[in-house]
Amino acid sequence: MPSEGLSTMRSLERAIDVLEVLENARAPLRLSEIARRAGLHVATTQRILAVLERRERVEHDGMTYRTGVAMLFGAHSYLATSALAQSAHPVLQELASSTGLTTSIFVRTGWSRAVIARVEGTRPLRYELPIGERLPLQLGAGKVLTADMARDEIKQLLDQTGPIVAADGRRITRKAFMAELAKIRQQGFGVAYSERVLGMASVAAPVLRSDGHYAAAVQVSALAEDLKSQELELLSVEVRRAAAAVSQRLP
Repeated sequence: MPSEGLSTMRSLERAIDVLEVLENARAPLRLSEIARRAGLHVATTQRILAVLERRERVEHDGMTYRTGVAMLFGAHSYLATSALAQSAHPVLQELASSTGLTTSIFVRTGWSRAVIARVEGTRPLRYELPIGERLPLQLGAGKVLTADMARDEIKQLLDQTGPIVAADGRRITRKAFMAELAKIRQQGFGVAYSERVLGMASVAAPVLRSDGHYAAAVQVSALAEDLKSQELELLSVEVRRAAAAVSQRLP
């Protein structure tokens, strides 16, 4: 029985590995490419995909595979039952109303982050801030979440991601990156200009758990040309207040 249980768990882990490959892909993938990225034999990968396809977690067009529509059900269930997402929404609405900017809340997942709630402002963005898309930790609002990570974790993150290059082409050295994380911890918020998306700017602050660690990050986004340096102090106060309000609502 113990060996049977281990085999079942290993099969589950492999299925999750395959799903994560498809989640990270920007386009449908062939069987051989999925197997390569998941580190599995082609035959094993094909069996896993067949099961996932029957459950509509994967779709197959005869040549390539992609995530299936049924994956949306899990995402909806998370958003509907997440205490953090539910607690944040009215706070984001108030922040968007007072600033006119698009507001959002991010959480860390592994070496990435994801938007779990968003409220549009009256000043439109040039892009749609994606809910559920895998976003970097080393750029934009991700830096606020990275600031709470241990030094060895940050090293692992940077080893995996390689050189830090902003959307405007700036190369950020590790020394400069670590100095910025220290500044975020010290002042309680972070600012980004043209880091993840060219021409965009943001201010973000951490949502604190009862133990002092960061549960999430609240962010306001604007066109870089609209976010003048003289506005940052006042805006950072509003964002920090919003993050504190979300913290107080956490169970």
